[in-house]
Amino acid sequence: MKPTDRAYGPVVVLVGDQQGRYPDGNALLVRGQDHHLLIDASLTVHARGHDLPGRVDRVLLSHVHEDHIPGLHHFRDVPVLVHHEDFPALASMEGLLGAYGYDEIAASWAQELRDDFHVSFRPDAVTYHDGAVWDLGGGVTVTALHLPGHTAGHCGFLIEPGGFFYLADIELSGFGPFYGDATSDLARFEASLARCRDVEARWYATFHHKGIIEGQDNFRRELDAFTAVIARRDDAIVEVLGERPHTLDELATHRFLYRPHVDLPFVFYVERRSIEQHLAKLMAQGRVEQCEPGRYRRLGSTG
Repeated sequence: MKPTDRAYGPVVVLVGDQQGRYPDGNALLVRGQDHHLLIDASLTVHARGHDLPGRVDRVLLSHVHEDHIPGLHHFRDVPVLVHHEDFPALASMEGLLGAYGYDEIAASWAQELRDDFHVSFRPDAVTYHDGAVWDLGGGVTVTALHLPGHTAGHCGFLIEPGGFFYLADIELSGFGPFYGDATSDLARFEASLARCRDVEARWYATFHHKGIIEGQDNFRRELDAFTAVIARRDDAIVEVLGERPHTLDELATHRFLYRPHVDLPFVFYVERRSIEQHLAKLMAQGRVEQCEPGRYRRLGSTG
């Protein structure tokens, strides 16, 4: 094992650059008596190739985003497992671009996916569903928990023995939940966060940022703070709409998710998709209304 690797029972965390800060992440190698399972093929996995603390018999993906698949090309002869709702994004570039939904920048984004994330596709991948269990031998098991919202097929994994719960991109960061792609869903994300809160484990691990959190009480505090970001975004949108009516595109330039200095090609599209979902929620709650087609204001506002 490299000095940066961290072992927790049968799990070895392959710690990514800057503790798994995007675009890198913290992949897992789960070692059983009979089989070894790699969870998420990060940029670190891409860089290390087969220099891992054990063989890889299968690759299990928590979901299909560019930062979770860079190392797949090292395992062309190894079965890859993906939740059935994310399978189209793994099968082809067309499917992956469709899952993002960044139509206006599709060509340039596709080139970046090839150049910076080394994406390769697996139309031969095996699909799984919520509750799927992989027995690796010697009492080591991995159980899938479908936690949609980030993507349609996003999953976490409970690894036994020892109680290790991998949250993937429920990353518990100050940024908050990400639901800005075409298959993302704010309502499903909120339900997934509620489901996570009841999972009992000793260790809770994220792909980005937080890394390992020990103990359910500590995890719940982090999860509650992460969840609270959604309500803050709701309130911030309502406040801006109280000043004057805005279109969706005007709101997207305001930056309710990303800080102004963040210069990534997809930021505007993520903001727009995320805010669109908040507006639907806020209108259903009676906090926002359309004052004219395509323009929104705080309910009761005279602007």
